[in-house]
Amino acid sequence: MEQSIITKSPLELSRNANDIKGLDALRRAAQSGDSKALDEAAKQFEAIFVQMMLKSMRKAQDVMADKDSPFNSEQVKFYRDMHDTQIASDLASNGSIGLADIIVRQLGKTGDGYMPAGALRNDGNLSSINRNTIASTQKAQNAVLGNQPIKTFQSFKTAAFDDAQSFIEQLYPAAQQAAQQLGIDPKALLAQAAIETGWGQHMIHNTSGQNSHNLFGIKADRRWQGDRAIVDTIEFEQGVAATKKAPFRMYDSFADSMQDYVGFVKQNPRYEEAVKQSQSPQDYFSELQKAGYATDPEYANKVLSVFEGEQFKRYSTQQLGTSGAVGDMK
Repeated sequence: MEQSIITKSPLELSRNANDIKGLDALRRAAQSGDSKALDEAAKQFEAIFVQMMLKSMRKAQDVMADKDSPFNSEQVKFYRDMHDTQIASDLASNGSIGLADIIVRQLGKTGDGYMPAGALRNDGNLSSINRNTIASTQKAQNAVLGNQPIKTFQSFKTAAFDDAQSFIEQLYPAAQQAAQQLGIDPKALLAQAAIETGWGQHMIHNTSGQNSHNLFGIKADRRWQGDRAIVDTIEFEQGVAATKKAPFRMYDSFADSMQDYVGFVKQNPRYEEAVKQSQSPQDYFSELQKAGYATDPEYANKVLSVFEGEQFKRYSTQQLGTSGAVGDMK
């Protein structure tokens, strides 16, 4: 027994869990550039891993142990843990699990099929997969848009009207024409446009300052052949609001936006029930929300709140005062 210990190298002696001098010898070997120090350090790391497993097993055993048993005393547990530590070190030195070999290949930059530790990234090395996914997505988008003379602008939101009253006054004529085709109150269309644009205070403009005239937040999918504007928008996912970038349609005028909205809801089968209920703004917006026009769970209530709000009542009063009639205002 004495002979076997004497013939062991200082690094091998460091495997003794209770030999602090052995650890110091390992430290000095690492500082001197001894290649065997990495092997020994890897084995000790594996020993720590095995020791943690043994410790978990012992804890499970202690739950069922007899508290009055002399083999369950603190003194016995102390020497038992020392013994487990040495067992873990011996198992690691024999390569029982193989974790040490993997560590050596990673840190030592040796062996085929192993990436050096210095090249590892905190994203789990998924960036190459992500790059391929992005490239594939871009390729698919280019295939769809490549043959179309479509311009896409990075955009921002800014005011296009002075206040709510100017918003109503300027857009009401176009709203009348569109509302007749849809069979709905013009105020209902203006109320929806007010919710989508914040009474025209958050209209989408491209970087050159050109107004998109998009009053209803209609996005630009593959069916849209006109220009589009990329801008941040708020979407609700399972009731939680989140900001995302999305492309929106751009129009030459507010009248074009109104007409496109009418065609958008009348030609889309998903909004068929809403169109049938157009005579009742409450039913119309309720069905529109059910069909998925907006992700905001309070969308219909918000539009109806504006529709029945003071801004339209004030506008109606002004119209009565100047012409004695409200025209098509209901």
